[in-house]
Amino acid sequence: MNYQVEFVILCVGQYSDIPNIQEFPAGKGPETFRGKVMYSMEYAAMDFDTAAAFIKGKRITVVGFQKSALDIAMECSTANRALNPCRLLYRTDHWNIPDCCPWWAIDYMYFSPFAEHLDHKPSEGDKRVFSKFVETYITHKLSLAKFGMVPKQSFHKGGIGSCMTSSMPGEFYDRVEKGSIILKKAPKFSFCKEGIVVEGKATLETDLITLATGFKGDEKLKDIFVSHLPKTTTILALSSGDAFNSRVPQLAVIGFTDSFSNLYTQEMISRWLAEFLDGTFKLPNIKEMEKDAERLDKYMKQNSGLTTRDHA
Repeated sequence: MNYQVEFVILCVGQYSDIPNIQEFPAGKGPETFRGKVMYSMEYAAMDFDTAAAFIKGKRITVVGFQKSALDIAMECSTANRALNPCRLLYRTDHWNIPDCCPWWAIDYMYFSPFAEHLDHKPSEGDKRVFSKFVETYITHKLSLAKFGMVPKQSFHKGGIGSCMTSSMPGEFYDRVEKGSIILKKAPKFSFCKEGIVVEGKATLETDLITLATGFKGDEKLKDIFVSHLPKTTTILALSSGDAFNSRVPQLAVIGFTDSFSNLYTQEMISRWLAEFLDGTFKLPNIKEMEKDAERLDKYMKQNSGLTTRDHA
């Protein structure tokens, strides 16, 4: 069925539907494992009782170190404790903030009108000084050095700047110390019949592997409409971090802009979109919009080492 409309708004979201699963050489992928491999969204779809019964008594390995991975590891450790500890396999350390963190200070230094005046000015050094304070606080509060979990990147660049910071569940490192959660850094891994092979050497025998490695949100935009532009160009344009697209002026995308507070960001974008549709303002020309996208990409690289494409 075809519908003719004047404007289309995509609200498909980037954190759902298509899991981010890396490609493995033949014979070393998930199909090799004789146990069960599931993605975090499958686990999240279970109700509490079903999930508790499903993980009870199993040797479980969770891959990832963001919010979903941390929460699943906590639930597995609650169900099985140190008898069948949950292994948490991760590639990169992240600055995850404890619940007791002084949020008022972070709000003031990063999200206030005062903080805006610190960007791209000599006083930007103040943010880096404050970043050191936050790093010291988190490192001490969570005893990160004790567990070898101090990230290499600064909080300013690898935390706030990259939007890769999440809330650390309470008692997480207490459970690591008690042995119900085992942390294992694995820059490279593959699958085998018994479980996971870390860097081609150690084999982690397991019954269940849960992948909590994010989503490929931009994949959902690949075939959404027919275009003479190359698909990669279309995807980059649609997920460039702005609601409006210079090449498709009758289309807006909500939900593909990352920030430290996504709900607030999407609300503001929605308000701008409503004003645009009401005729309050007009979009700049294509060149101006593309220059603006380039400036945003440059800002992302400067402050986090990522690009707008990396966030999609």
